[in-house]
Amino acid sequence: MGRMIQRSTVVLVALVSVVSGFSRTVIEAGSSTVTLAIPGRSNATPSIAAEGNTVVVAWSATLPNGGAADVFAAVSRDGGRTFAAPARVNDVDGDARVNGEQPPRVALRDAAITVVWTTKGANGTRLVQASSADGGRTFTKAQPVPGADAAGNRGWENIAAAKGAGASGRTLAVWLDHRELAHEGGQVAVTHHDHTKTAGAGADSKPDGVAMAQKSKLYIASLDGAVAPHAITGGVCYCCKTAIAIGADGSVYTAWRHVYPGNVRDIAFSLSRDGGRTFAPPVRVSEDKWVLEGCPDDGPAMALSGDGRIHVVWPTLVNDGGEDTIALFYSVSRDGKSFAPRQRIPAEGMPHHPQITIGSDGTPTLAWDESASGTRRGAIARVSTDSAGVPRFARVVLGERAVYPVIAATADAAVVAWTASEQGGSRIRVERR
Repeated sequence: MGRMIQRSTVVLVALVSVVSGFSRTVIEAGSSTVTLAIPGRSNATPSIAAEGNTVVVAWSATLPNGGAADVFAAVSRDGGRTFAAPARVNDVDGDARVNGEQPPRVALRDAAITVVWTTKGANGTRLVQASSADGGRTFTKAQPVPGADAAGNRGWENIAAAKGAGASGRTLAVWLDHRELAHEGGQVAVTHHDHTKTAGAGADSKPDGVAMAQKSKLYIASLDGAVAPHAITGGVCYCCKTAIAIGADGSVYTAWRHVYPGNVRDIAFSLSRDGGRTFAPPVRVSEDKWVLEGCPDDGPAMALSGDGRIHVVWPTLVNDGGEDTIALFYSVSRDGKSFAPRQRIPAEGMPHHPQITIGSDGTPTLAWDESASGTRRGAIARVSTDSAGVPRFARVVLGERAVYPVIAATADAAVVAWTASEQGGSRIRVERR
């Protein structure tokens, strides 16, 4: 997994005042592990972005009563070895409504930091954004993401910043949107967002899940409003995370879980050659044929390599020895029109929540969590290709009691962050690999 850094026996603990009136933040820094936490709160739902040796981690810190949550971001200038004191991102106290599948998303471009998160709106949920131009020390007042303040539920968003010479330089967001159900007076069930249930349906009523899913849309917009908010497609599975990437030429790549006829919930992909204004018809990444009357709460992740290949990872249902279980898979496309046969990732137990990044040498590194001995733990795998072109996975286990890992590539390492459950709460662990 690249150059391993030896763990020091010396740990530095710094107590830093973050925002007047708020708890201090604890940063425990060792030679290979950093812990980010707001004392007295549950720290969870991390996301991560990197550019060169700059790394930004954003996460939520929830008060002990489990209600109000705030978003924080911390910046590293040395490839994730150490982090500056976190700053609070949201200007409205406790307004974040986030979870593991829809964390506060962070993007980084030319030292400018953008964070997008979900909050409560007047008629449903909405997406808001804030940015920092001073290296993460302060953030602007939150503003709505264009088109994301409407009736009904929305979220499971993702963002990407255009960086290439042929790209626009703007940041794009994708999200799942249910405004059409709100217009009809129906709301998707809060838990698991079962497409077969609406607020107006009786206990025994079962509307067609595929028809209901057509009212779920995958939306896209640029944060500056230049790419007007619009639906890419309908038929999306409503509470699985989305994926977005932007190529050096400005092409925009998206992936999501789609609801196909028969309530089959497989991963789909679409590509835009005009900066996100129009998209090609969706392509099925793999015919997994996962039939489910509900949402798995677990979507795809995607990354682009410098040679133009599109890398996608995702979970789906498989049958091992007569028993149904979840497995993780990896596939690659060279043209966005078709994907190579799926390759199973060597996870253990019940794996979930895959993520992917591409190193400076073009090598993919994956991250996920899996069950082991009655708890969850994190794992990563570096992907190589043998002489026959078959992917090979070098797997390494991260810490125990670890969920929802996220990963980004610096100039010389992969940096992974995850939620670590500990006595008295949870913290964000960060490691270079």
